[in-house]
Amino acid sequence: MTSHKTTQTMKPATAAKKLGVYLEATPAEFREGVVTRDELNALQADPPEWLRELRRTGPHPRPVVAAKLGVSIGGLTRGGITEPLTTEQIDELKAQSPDWLVRERATQAEVRKETVRVKEKDR
Repeated sequence: MTSHKTTQTMKPATAAKKLGVYLEATPAEFREGVVTRDELNALQADPPEWLRELRRTGPHPRPVVAAKLGVSIGGLTRGGITEPLTTEQIDELKAQSPDWLVRERATQAEVRKETVRVKEKDR
């Protein structure tokens, strides 16, 4: 008896999350189908132009926006940022450096420092 290896697939939303892109900005053929593990690996290894462009200019999903700004996702929400942002919008925010962004960056730095302290203590 031979077993057939089934192809692992995922929803486009899952694939977009793994690729770090905003699903709604992806091409229709990506959003409307399923993505196999092999297709995902191929997209990661050799991204097509649409994927490179999305990663470069956005719009970016909230986790990517938070990382680019150096804050948490909760910090974005507290700052009133609930929608995806483009790279240009992120750069504008960095240049303006509003009070909430300065505060959230300081909070994030403290969290990171505390995480390191706890890890060192546990060693």
